[in-house]
Amino acid sequence: MEIAAPQLRLQHFTPLSKITLAICLTSSPFCYGADNIAEQNKPNSKYEAELERQRILLIEQGQQIEKLTQMINALTAKEVNTRSAASTDQAARRKAQADKPAKQTEQNVAQNKPVGQAPPKSSSAIEASAIPELGDTVSGVLTGKGTLVLEPSFGYSYTDNNRVFLDAFSFIPALVVGLIDLREIKRHSFIGSISARYGITERWEVDLKVPYIGRNDSQRSRPVSIGVSEDEIFNASGHGIGDIELSTRYQLNTPTDGGPIYVANLVATIPTGTSPFEVEFMQSTPGAVFPTELPTGSGYVSIQPSITAIYATDPGVFFGNLSYGYNMDTDEEVGNVDPGDSAGVSFGLGVSFNERTSMSLSYSHKHVLKSKINNMKIDGSQLDIGQLIIGYSFRYSLKTNISLSLAIGVTDDAQDTRLNFRLPVTL
Repeated sequence: MEIAAPQLRLQHFTPLSKITLAICLTSSPFCYGADNIAEQNKPNSKYEAELERQRILLIEQGQQIEKLTQMINALTAKEVNTRSAASTDQAARRKAQADKPAKQTEQNVAQNKPVGQAPPKSSSAIEASAIPELGDTVSGVLTGKGTLVLEPSFGYSYTDNNRVFLDAFSFIPALVVGLIDLREIKRHSFIGSISARYGITERWEVDLKVPYIGRNDSQRSRPVSIGVSEDEIFNASGHGIGDIELSTRYQLNTPTDGGPIYVANLVATIPTGTSPFEVEFMQSTPGAVFPTELPTGSGYVSIQPSITAIYATDPGVFFGNLSYGYNMDTDEEVGNVDPGDSAGVSFGLGVSFNERTSMSLSYSHKHVLKSKINNMKIDGSQLDIGQLIIGYSFRYSLKTNISLSLAIGVTDDAQDTRLNFRLPVTL
């Protein structure tokens, strides 16, 4: 048997009951719909808040990552620049080290030029400042085209000879009839000169030299065969213009394979000084004859052709010279005088210590043939003059050189000592 549930109808409630029922429905647990909606909204709000916080964190981390990226890029660019600069410096150093031997080789055989990297020099451009002098008048250094060089010089020479003059007849080795004169001669000579050298072309130059000579001789003589008890001492001097020299030089070749350079030289001496045939002599004691004045010139015209060879080899320069002197005869009171020709040779080595300093060592030898008077040879007039020459050269400036040479006589006919100072100045 089914029991029907009572049905409540709204009209069964009183107005107060209706109000009470409405309050219950809105405030009692029976109002579960509103509560469920509120509960469902709470998780959504937390999730959104968490998402917002995560989004803010991501934004901050992105900003930090951006800053770190910028810092890394800056450091990377700086390192690249540093490596590039270091590579450039290393390449420059390697190039400088590779060029350094070539520069040193060029400086050892350079001409008198400013210091610095110069273009490669041919074998014709030889550093010849190490050659102070190849002879008495040949320097072996050519002057550039259109260049004028003035060269003042000063020289001093000293000679000490002991001679025995015999004007007698010897019957047996222990018996001599005539004059025997023992003589000691000391000669001091001072030579100052000025020369002008001009380059007509790069391979041809001319030179003019005007010397001034001062001489002083002291002679002590004793004729032992005529009973003289005291030495006879006589002093003589002379000074004035010497023989003027005209010379020219021409470079014969321009080698390109490092061979030697050949230079042809021609020197002419004009007798402008006092001739020895013009000097008067006096006799103080029987057999002792002395000059009253010393000559300053030779008294004859001389022409001397020669050829010079110069060969450069690091770090020195080899050089040599062959010459022949033709001395013209002259008519004097004693007759026709032929001074006799001469042949000479000189050779040596110049070494450059650096771009401004050099030294040289050379030897010069000249053989003079016998003189003649009226085609009659004069005995004892044949001479052999040998000298060892030590030279020094210093480049004072780009236009001025200082050269000093010392010649030491190694034969009896040569001067004992000869000093020569030269100061060529390029204008």
